[in-house]
Amino acid sequence: MTRVSVLALEGAIGLELAGACQVFASAEGRYDVRVCGSPGTTLMAHDRPILRAEAPYPLTEALRAHTLIVPAAFEPIDEVVELVREAHRRGVRIASICTGAFVLAAAGLLDGRRAATHWTHAEELARRHPKVEVVVDALYLDEGDVLTSAGVTAGLDLCLHLVRRDHGSAVAAAVARRLVMAPHRDGGQAQFITTPVVAGNDSLEPVMRWMRDHLAEPLTLTTIAAHAAMSPRTLSRQFRAQTGTTPLQWLIRQRLTRAQELLETTTLPITQIATRSGFTTPLLLRQHFTKTFATTPTTYRRTFAATR
Repeated sequence: MTRVSVLALEGAIGLELAGACQVFASAEGRYDVRVCGSPGTTLMAHDRPILRAEAPYPLTEALRAHTLIVPAAFEPIDEVVELVREAHRRGVRIASICTGAFVLAAAGLLDGRRAATHWTHAEELARRHPKVEVVVDALYLDEGDVLTSAGVTAGLDLCLHLVRRDHGSAVAAAVARRLVMAPHRDGGQAQFITTPVVAGNDSLEPVMRWMRDHLAEPLTLTTIAAHAAMSPRTLSRQFRAQTGTTPLQWLIRQRLTRAQELLETTTLPITQIATRSGFTTPLLLRQHFTKTFATTPTTYRRTFAATR
């Protein structure tokens, strides 16, 4: 099993700590999850202490991990900063949730890299660490050996992304179903910063469900708008308000997810996978797949063949 260490830092948000553990622990025994910290750590819910936690492993145990998760820590502690820096030197993959990015930045891990944090703290992160390229609206960012995410539930998105990266989309989808969460959330923090997700009669969920059911068909903005009984302009405006992205960008992401599933779980030729996922040609599938995942469909299938 791959060892994942989650730091129990003083003042950490309880949901971030427990949520990260839950995602990896739900991956059918593929991860050995260890909580590492100092004795008697206070965990918070927003700005209020909710409980005292006794981590079963000391902080130094994190140096033996393959992946290290750093929850929120607005004011980095020197001991933790040095621990994260040493872990990175040893080749440990480091991921932060919310203001855990301040720890990574203090350790110098984010210099010259893109980084995400909760949108309310993005300006402060950029001010303190001018060498870091702070992306305000990202839910999470993957820079290879260093990953960062926005607040609380975006940390769950990041952890699920790591499961997908390690074991493929089929395993990640199984974890998502077990946790009753979305396998992938499109858009960024912008949808939460400025505009609430619309529910009830104004929700686009029925339209999205129809789009998922017709991925293999030649959908255009006009045909989608006609099904939604809206003008293309109105559909685009409401889609961005509710998802943070455009209808066609969202459609491409759904088609890529379908292609991933088919590559992992079938032996269909690439031509048929391109057709069934709505890309029509292997070349178009390859172009979108390579742009999004930095690998080809054939290489992806070979990498995750064991998933079948």
